[in-house]
Amino acid sequence: MRRARLAWCFAAGLVAALVAGPGCAQVLAPADDAPLQATGTVERWLATPAAPLQPRRVDVWLPPSYAQSPRRRYPVLYMHDGQNLFDPGIAFTGSDWDIDGEMTRLVARGEVREAIVVGVWNTSDRFAEYMPQAAVTTTPVDSGIEGRPLLAAEALRGDAYLRFLVDALKPEIDRRYRTRPGRDDTFVMGSSMGGLISLYAIARYPATFGGAAALSTHWPACGGCMIDWLAAHLPSRRSHRLYFDFGTATLDARYPPFQARMDTALSRAGWRQGRSWRTRRFEGAEHNEAAWRARVAHPLRFLLAPADGRAAARAPDGHPPLEHAAVQHSRR
Repeated sequence: MRRARLAWCFAAGLVAALVAGPGCAQVLAPADDAPLQATGTVERWLATPAAPLQPRRVDVWLPPSYAQSPRRRYPVLYMHDGQNLFDPGIAFTGSDWDIDGEMTRLVARGEVREAIVVGVWNTSDRFAEYMPQAAVTTTPVDSGIEGRPLLAAEALRGDAYLRFLVDALKPEIDRRYRTRPGRDDTFVMGSSMGGLISLYAIARYPATFGGAAALSTHWPACGGCMIDWLAAHLPSRRSHRLYFDFGTATLDARYPPFQARMDTALSRAGWRQGRSWRTRRFEGAEHNEAAWRARVAHPLRFLLAPADGRAAARAPDGHPPLEHAAVQHSRR
């Protein structure tokens, strides 16, 4: 049984600190939920963004030394699909990413910097919120999954979602917690559609995010329109980091040709594989939380490499930067 402690936050003035504006949250209050089954300390909030976004929970995981080092400040990793990160009891498929456990292990081995992880829950509008709006040039928008209904381009909310993250949530996280708020210490990560919106975030807000990780990026959405858009809006390779990966089974089996196009665009733009950019292929990996959990150490090491850079240059398992690896699924 993993240790659990859900800390309830009653900081004064939170609502007043988030003045209404386009995409800005108007309420950030403690969520009256049962404790999470998580390693370490998780603080849960209920955020009520401005319309058209729905209310959602936000879970904040604090690194091991946070309570014992009151003068220390920490980088922040923002993650989407927050209900799938810390507790299998509330995860979509019954298997979470074990971000709390993996971060604790990597920190103990000195493979990553200690960091705060902010998990932003999704809602029933997940596709509308995670689809990069500026990349869409036609309507309706195809999800890239057979049998799923088409969505009118006017119904997309990706820009509003990013405004909520950047203009409302991040300032409040920086105010409430001891963060390192600069670009070089702020990262974003997600899987599938969460990968698309992570890449959109770093392209739209390159002064805010210094690195993005996209696992099993769902490139087929909108017929792959995000590839050409991102190729034309890449952040600077000198100051930003991009991580991509994909499996070869279930839905991920469709991704290799799309990722190859993206890799070609990065190479043509002067990005160097293994330095500011990394793409990894995981043979046999499926499109689900168990698969992402099995390999999440790779993007964490890439984004949160220690200052000496050893974890970024070469993973402790000995694999080179571009890897074709079989994934072994593990459980707690």
